[in-house]
Amino acid sequence: MTRTNLMAGTILASALATGAAAQTELSMWYHGAGNEVESDIINGIVNDFNESQEEWRVSLQSFPQGSYNDSVIAAALAGNLPDILDVDGPVMPNWAWSGYLQPLPIDEAIIENFLPGTKGEWDGKLYSIGLWDAAVAMVTRQSYLEEHGIRIPTLEEPWTLEEFDAALVTLKDSGDFQYPLDLGMAWTGEWYPYAFSPFLQSFGGDIVDRETYTTAEGALNGDAAVEFGEWWQSLFERDLVPGTSQDPADRENGFVEGKYAISWNGNWAAMNILNEFGEDTLFLPAPDFGNGPVIGAASWQFGVSASSEHPEGAAAFIEFALQDEYLAAFSNGIGLIPPTESAAAMTENYKDGGPMAVFYDLSESQAKLRPVTPGYVVAAKVFEKALADIANGADVVDTLDAAVDEIDADIERNQGYGH
Repeated sequence: MTRTNLMAGTILASALATGAAAQTELSMWYHGAGNEVESDIINGIVNDFNESQEEWRVSLQSFPQGSYNDSVIAAALAGNLPDILDVDGPVMPNWAWSGYLQPLPIDEAIIENFLPGTKGEWDGKLYSIGLWDAAVAMVTRQSYLEEHGIRIPTLEEPWTLEEFDAALVTLKDSGDFQYPLDLGMAWTGEWYPYAFSPFLQSFGGDIVDRETYTTAEGALNGDAAVEFGEWWQSLFERDLVPGTSQDPADRENGFVEGKYAISWNGNWAAMNILNEFGEDTLFLPAPDFGNGPVIGAASWQFGVSASSEHPEGAAAFIEFALQDEYLAAFSNGIGLIPPTESAAAMTENYKDGGPMAVFYDLSESQAKLRPVTPGYVVAAKVFEKALADIANGADVVDTLDAAVDEIDADIERNQGYGH
């Protein structure tokens, strides 16, 4: 090799090394370990981002969902948070209040048309944004309702409380099913406030008073809440639903096996049901228990940790991930609701006329965020225990009063959580 070629080679190698070193490392934690399809999609986005520019390089670490929140809390206490986190929507206000997250520095015009449930806002600031949303529906078969003379409800005309109750009694009396309705009692934790507090809200109550967020008094133990509690308890007393000891296998497969006529279930389970029953499948809106039909909103979202030294890089990755092709990929891969109409149009199931498009409509028209407060993480557990106790026969009024006392004591201990 000549001296000139040797020098040129040295300069080129130096330039390549300098370029590689210029990519600043960004750490990212994700809750989806164990789901192969989900992992492939998120790894693909990370790889695309890393190759799309030379300034930042995201390094991804995935955790099992069951241990993820505890891992984040432990890391926050130890001062070892990553740059990028994903966070369950209703938990986000607590993480922001606790100092785990910083406001998300992205151009909010980018998310102007996103479904409301995908936007994580606390104290007037955006902290997180989701690449999908989730919704629940009354899942059944058209043939079941037609055979038993039950009206098929619509978004415009959902079942009333009286209609819904009568339908359950009719299905029970037919003798064709073990239970007319599966609420998913085998699922615990966040399923309770996500799936069941909308019933309470449709009755006119709530987990806490959203006017002040400083008490649960009147919201969780007022007349509307007591009416809800008595109806809730009656579902179990009348054997219209499985109890709290439901076999998890029955929750997963009972509807497909014909044990249940209706399943209160989410879009994440819809693809398997569609594959089984095809056009006979119905995804119906929540009933209107007197104050309008309600379903839960907000799923997992992405944010920037408060300790990140490179929030602009973390935000750059999150903005990159908000492209419609990635939103559609998650939807096609695991059945999640795309947060934009343009992304929905790119999917098989949520495009106009698609078999699951109704979930997008449900999310847009019926979805209500769980209480947006740092105290939610405690209130949700209190609510779960109260509903399980009532289902198992506890006195409705006493149980709700005790739940209010526990929630209010937590709010007081934490000086109102900043409200």
